[in-house]
Amino acid sequence: MSRSKRTVEERIAELNKREQNMLEKASRLKAQKKELEKRYKEEQKKARTHRLCQIGGAVESVLGGPIEEADIPKLIGFLKRQEENGCYFSRAMGREPKEKKYTEATRREDF
Repeated sequence: MSRSKRTVEERIAELNKREQNMLEKASRLKAQKKELEKRYKEEQKKARTHRLCQIGGAVESVLGGPIEEADIPKLIGFLKRQEENGCYFSRAMGREPKEKKYTEATRREDF
């Protein structure tokens, strides 16, 4: 019994079909990856927003009332001075102090 051989045209057509299937699969995988990345970014954004709300609530509970927008630069200046004067904030938070990045000129601007 002899085997029927496929013609070159048939083999090319088959390869083209396989190539097209692979391209479609690659396109689907790319879309899935994009969707996962989008979902991950959304989760990170929600986690950050939640964390910021908790921090704001903690500050307001210590102050005994709402923090005003004008108070934010004062709070930032206070925290920066704590870091400059001995990394008190980092130590209180149980973190390694970062390099000092504030100069005397920056400190004077905070007042």
